[in-house]
Amino acid sequence: MRNLCWLVKNRKRRFRFTGNLSKRFEAEAIRRSNQEKFRVAVLVSQAALQFIHGLDLSTEYTAPDEVEAAGFQIDPDELGSIVEGHDIKKLKAHGGVESLADKLSTSITKGISASEDSLNQRRRIFACICEEIKELSNSKDTPNFGSAIPVSASRILLQSIFNNTGGEVVMSESNKTEILGTPTETAILEFGLQLGGDFQAEREASKIVKVEPFNSAKKRMGAVLELPEGGFRAHCKGASEIVLAACDKFINSNGEVVPLTEASVNHLNDIIEQFANEALRTLCLAYMDIGNKFSAEDAIPAKGYTCIGIVGIKDPVRPGVKESVAICRSAGINVRMVTGDNINTAKAIARECGILTDNGIAIEGPIFREKTDEELSVLIPKIQVMARSSPLDKHTLVKHLRTTLQEVVAVTGDGTNDAPALHEADVGLAMGIAGTEVAKESADVIILDDNFSTIVTVAKWGRSVYINIQKFVQFQLTVNVVALVVNFSSACLTGTAPLTAVQLLWVNMIMDTLGALALATEPPTDDLMKRTPRSGKAAFHLDGPDSDLILNTLIFNTFVFCQVFNEISSREMEKINGGQDKPIDFAHLLLSDIAIYRYVYLIYPDL
Repeated sequence: MRNLCWLVKNRKRRFRFTGNLSKRFEAEAIRRSNQEKFRVAVLVSQAALQFIHGLDLSTEYTAPDEVEAAGFQIDPDELGSIVEGHDIKKLKAHGGVESLADKLSTSITKGISASEDSLNQRRRIFACICEEIKELSNSKDTPNFGSAIPVSASRILLQSIFNNTGGEVVMSESNKTEILGTPTETAILEFGLQLGGDFQAEREASKIVKVEPFNSAKKRMGAVLELPEGGFRAHCKGASEIVLAACDKFINSNGEVVPLTEASVNHLNDIIEQFANEALRTLCLAYMDIGNKFSAEDAIPAKGYTCIGIVGIKDPVRPGVKESVAICRSAGINVRMVTGDNINTAKAIARECGILTDNGIAIEGPIFREKTDEELSVLIPKIQVMARSSPLDKHTLVKHLRTTLQEVVAVTGDGTNDAPALHEADVGLAMGIAGTEVAKESADVIILDDNFSTIVTVAKWGRSVYINIQKFVQFQLTVNVVALVVNFSSACLTGTAPLTAVQLLWVNMIMDTLGALALATEPPTDDLMKRTPRSGKAAFHLDGPDSDLILNTLIFNTFVFCQVFNEISSREMEKINGGQDKPIDFAHLLLSDIAIYRYVYLIYPDL
């Protein structure tokens, strides 16, 4: 109180003193806040660094032999215990997230989902170089295979892999090698790196003069290099049988370039067929020295190549695809595979997925194009696999299914060439990850996870909507018809309605609205995928190719007969059904007979 009175008496110092208190308090609060923020930032940084990089391993973890043979450095049970138990200590013991991602053959920037296939089954790579065949599923086998190849052949092989490609090899922020590109390009580049090749060194050693991207019609791609010692060299890569047909020489087991005899061609074709029967996508690598004169305006040679070797790649089928195909089959949905791969490869993959059955037909695109419309009408219902197809073949198949066979067609695609088929289909499904912008623009639905199982889920929910609408209509009709019959009958018999307007409004607002909403939002069940599909006109039993004609005839004749009966009723204006008391004259009888005879003739023309 004494200080307070003193402040009041000394007005000049009071204002200065109270002002100083305010500034001093604000400065102290800011200082404490900054210290707290700095302390929290330091602690969070330390925790984040420990979480990502981990701590020094107190006890070294050793993966089982079978896990290391598969190319991983951690046991699935060990990984599962870390994830399910949220065991941060064990995570730190494994070096944190960054080290754990490295053990799973991925990175913290890609995430585990980017190497989803690697967690289930490693990509298998087979190679036939210099007549030496080797499976390279394990990265430890690749250097041994590389040492068995002559140096001259290995040099040309690496030059072809790293220059004639649509992929890239880059260094990530964590100074680790990452491969960008399609799955096929990624597999081939990975094969080249495992052979000991250097992507940047190969790119800098030669100058790329011209590149011909992969063409779905030609089934191959090419590039022309200007060699450091002078001259130009063309490299070709594509469908094995197509590129092999453009070769007249090959590199033998000694690394020598020798003529490609008929026996050698048959041997290489047998290898291609062997790879294809094991569901491998095969590619042939070839090169050709084209002299000292070449410009970007010149065309890349089409023939005269030297075969370097055959590479077979198999990506494992995604988990759940075979089960999803079986669900589609039980639901009456026919799954067809249209691909540009070799027919043996396509058949092997289709059998593995459950698409190709004993009664199904696998056909190649060139044979499909030669068929007439009448032959296609008989053939298309049996086709389950189409190989070596072009975008036009896919569009033709979809068009015939929709127009000729009156099928509801859904098409999946990810490339620019799939746009016509996606646009032609009733439902176009584009891939959200691997799909191009052109494919996404042409599609009706975008599958964000590129998973076939998602399409099955979409079909299940679509059927659920149909069933829920039936439940909704049945419930609404029951309530409204009962209310109408009760009120109408009571009004006719007693002269009063038992349900007042307020009560009817309550029924419509509470029972109808909430009850119908509950029925319309019920989730789908697995039993929905055991029923056959329903046509949009099935409620009127108007299925088949003549459904539109029958529907129009039904509408027209209904209108005509209504007019005939209306004419009879219009003969008497003062009475209800007064026309029944009057005799039917000749004109009315003739008009009615004409309408009836016309109806019978339209329905039964053979009579």
